[in-house]
Amino acid sequence: MLEAGPAAWGWDEDQCWTLARIAEVVRRRFGVEYTPAGLDLLLHRAGWSVQVPARQAAERDEAAIAAWKEVTWPVVKRRRRTWAPGSASKTSPARA
Repeated sequence: MLEAGPAAWGWDEDQCWTLARIAEVVRRRFGVEYTPAGLDLLLHRAGWSVQVPARQAAERDEAAIAAWKEVTWPVVKRRRRTWAPGSASKTSPARA
């Protein structure tokens, strides 16, 4: 049933299965309701897994990404100062 795709079950706007859509198909076909967590567990047991898009967004700007990695990321990733004071909490174990 899932291999037929979402369009076969009435979802024409995109070709993505969601747990809510799969739960609706199971409810329609078998008359059984599952929680998203329970359905996720069953799908994994049956060999289904989360899908990841095979291609990247058309709007992706490689030059902007490279510039961000060179300029901004090192600042964000920089090591913490080791001389910074610790917690000022009165309940801190360091004060005991």
